Amino acid sequence: MRYAKRGRLRFTSHRDISRAVERAVRRAGIPVAYSAGFSPHPKISYAGAAPTGVASEAEYLEIGVTTLCDPEQVRQDLDGSLPPGLDVLDVVAAGSGGLADRLEVSDWEVRLPGADRELAEVAAEKFLAAGTVEVERLTKKGPRRFDAREAVLGLTVSEGTDRTDRTAAQVLGGPCVILRMVVRHMTPAVRPDDVLTGLRLVADFAPPVPPEVTRLAQGPLDASTGALADPLDLDRDTTRGGEAGPASEHVAG
Repeated sequence: MRYAKRGRLRFTSHRDISRAVERAVRRAGIPVAYSAGFSPHPKISYAGAAPTGVASEAEYLEIGVTTLCDPEQVRQDLDGSLPPGLDVLDVVAAGSGGLADRLEVSDWEVRLPGADRELAEVAAEKFLAAGTVEVERLTKKGPRRFDAREAVLGLTVSEGTDRTDRTAAQVLGGPCVILRMVVRHMTPAVRPDDVLTGLRLVADFAPPVPPEVTRLAQGPLDASTGALADPLDLDRDTTRGGEAGPASEHVAG
């Protein structure tokens, strides 16, 4: 299942999202399977969840069910039972192979209201030209240093107009630098904020206000084209009209 995390719901923690999904599954009457043992819990697993504060058009989960279900009916019922901002976009019956193993790469959009495009382009060029860019992130086990450059397969800069659905602390309706970055999933995971830290280190580039980050897609990488593929294509029932294609073709609005 692919779902989106939009608007204010991007500030919801993964724990709260999982609770909302469990309630929605019960409300929608989906015949969810439960684990065995003293404290059974619904068989719902999440793959590659985006960090709190980050929006996404491509979050994935799997639900174990006790009887065969129509995927489109599940999508409609579950989407109608979730709060606005948690939107179910695509459901397929799972085939063989693990879903998490297919999520190799993420395509991120980072919007930087009020940033200077020329400075952003120079910073991106320096970042891509660097062999390694070591950054530091505070983890539960303390500060950790790692290379943010190796995971970045692509980094481009463009310019647009800032959206109007911002928080009060951000600029409204002004120029907006847009970074698009394709990042391979590695351990430790390299996140967009790590790349922004790298841009500051190599070129002293820092956005004037907090960025708005959205994951546009995630999935397997086509080595021949460099494009992301839809991770659900291996399971998709083409007799229902679902056709394989790049992951970007499945991104909503």
